Amino acid sequence: MAYQGGQYKPLSDPQVKRIHEGALEILGKAGVKVFTATGREHFRRAGAKVDEQTRTVRIPRSMVEDAIASAPHRLVLCGRDPKHDAVLEGSNVYLGTGGTAINVLDLDTGKRRPSTDKDTRLIARLIDALENIHVFTINVYPNDVRNVDEVDTNRFYSSLSNTTKHVMGGIYSAKGMREVVEMASLIAGGIERLRERPFISFITLVISPLKIDDNYGEMTCYAAEQNLPVVVPTEPLCGTTSPVTLAANVMLHCAESLAGVVMTQLVRRGCPVLFGSVGSITDVRTLEHLSGAIERGLINAAVSQMAQLYRLPYYSTAGMTDSKVVDCQAGYESAMMNLLVAMSGANYIHDAAGLMEFDLTVSYEKLVIDDEIIGMCLRVLRGIEVTDETLALDVIQQVGPGGDFLGQEHTVRHMRTEFFTPTVADRQHREQWEAAGGPDVLARAHRRVLKILAEHEPQGLPPEIDRKIRARFSHIR
Repeated sequence: MAYQGGQYKPLSDPQVKRIHEGALEILGKAGVKVFTATGREHFRRAGAKVDEQTRTVRIPRSMVEDAIASAPHRLVLCGRDPKHDAVLEGSNVYLGTGGTAINVLDLDTGKRRPSTDKDTRLIARLIDALENIHVFTINVYPNDVRNVDEVDTNRFYSSLSNTTKHVMGGIYSAKGMREVVEMASLIAGGIERLRERPFISFITLVISPLKIDDNYGEMTCYAAEQNLPVVVPTEPLCGTTSPVTLAANVMLHCAESLAGVVMTQLVRRGCPVLFGSVGSITDVRTLEHLSGAIERGLINAAVSQMAQLYRLPYYSTAGMTDSKVVDCQAGYESAMMNLLVAMSGANYIHDAAGLMEFDLTVSYEKLVIDDEIIGMCLRVLRGIEVTDETLALDVIQQVGPGGDFLGQEHTVRHMRTEFFTPTVADRQHREQWEAAGGPDVLARAHRRVLKILAEHEPQGLPPEIDRKIRARFSHIR
C-alpha cells in the first residue's frame, strides 16, 4: 500500500522556483569538480565545459533540464517478494533503515560494540518481520570483514538471504559492486531479469561542496551502465560544507544531487536514478555533525518539494537521534523528524529506524520502537476518510440519544482498521502494568526483538542458488 504525503510544505511556490534557479546558476557558473575520468568524458562529449587542469565541469541549464526529463519519474524498489515493492513516484511515501553504522548496542549487555556481519544477518531478519519498515537499507558495517573488496558481497549476501524486502546499500569497492551485481543476477536468473525487477540498489555520494570523487563517481557510472537503480545523494552540513542558512543548504543539495543525476543520464539515458538528500546542520559550538536536529527534518522536507518539482524519485533522510541510549530524547527526535519528512511526501525515507549517536550506532530495540513510530506516521498519512460509510449517519440515527455503539455491526466492521494498534507502547492501567513487572518501553522492545529473532523464519535464497553463490564467492561468511 502506498501512503500519500505532501501535507507539509515548508517552501512557497516562489521560494521553490528561486532555489531551483539558484541551483542551475551554481552548476553553470561555479560548476562541479568531477574526479572520475569516465564521468568527465561523458560530460565533455555532451557539450559541458570541462577544465581538465582543475577537473571542474560547468553544466549548462539545457543539459540539466534534459537529464531531468530523461530520468524515470517512476521507480520501483522491488522486493524479492513483490508484496514488498515500493513504488517511488509523486508523493508516495515509504520508510526504511540506513546509515552504515559502525557500532551496535549489544542485545545481551546493552553496551556499545563494533558491528559485525552477524549483525547484518540478524537485523535483516528483524526488518523482514517488522511490517512498517518497507525497505532494508543495509545499516551496519561488518568490522570483522577485513578485506574491503569483500565487504559489499558479504553485506548484500547476508541481507538478501534474510529478507525478501528490497535491499539497498552503500558500496565500498568497485570489485565488490561488480560481485554484488553478479550475485544478484544469479538470484534473479540473469542480468536482464534483474533489470526488469531490481531487488537491489546502490548508494553512491556527491561530496559537499560540489565534488564527485573518483571512486564514487566510477561506481555511479557503473550502476548507470548496468541500468540498475542508484542513489546520488549529497550531505552538505550547515556552517561547514554548506553556508550556515537552511535555504542555502537546500539549494546546494539540489545543485549537487542534480549533478549526479545528469552524469547518470549522460552515461545511459533513462537509467533509474534517485535524487537524494542526507544533509544536516553543524553544532556551532563543537563543529560536529548533528543527526537528530529538527532542522534536518526541515531541510529534507524542503528538498522533497524540489524533487516533486523535478518529478524525480526522492531518497530522503529522517528518524535519527543524537542520544546515546534508547530514551525519551531518542523517541522525540526520531518521531518528529519522521513525521515531518513523511508529511512532505518524500518517496523513500532512509535512516528512519534504529540509528542513534550521530548515525554511528544501531540499536535492535530502537528498530522495533521506530517501527511503531513509523506505523503512527503512516496512520497520519492515511488521514480521515469521509464517506457515507465512515460518517455513519444511519447508525447514529438508529442508536439515537443515550444509546451506545459498541455492539453495532458498523463498529465491528471498522474497529480493527480505523485505529493504529501499537505492539510496544503500554496502554494498560497501572495495576496491570505493575503486576507485569512495570516494564518500560526499552524492556518491552527488547522482549519483542528476542521473540522475533527466535521465531521469525525469513524466506532464504533457494538452496541451489545459495550453493552457486557460495561456490562462486568463497569469501562469503
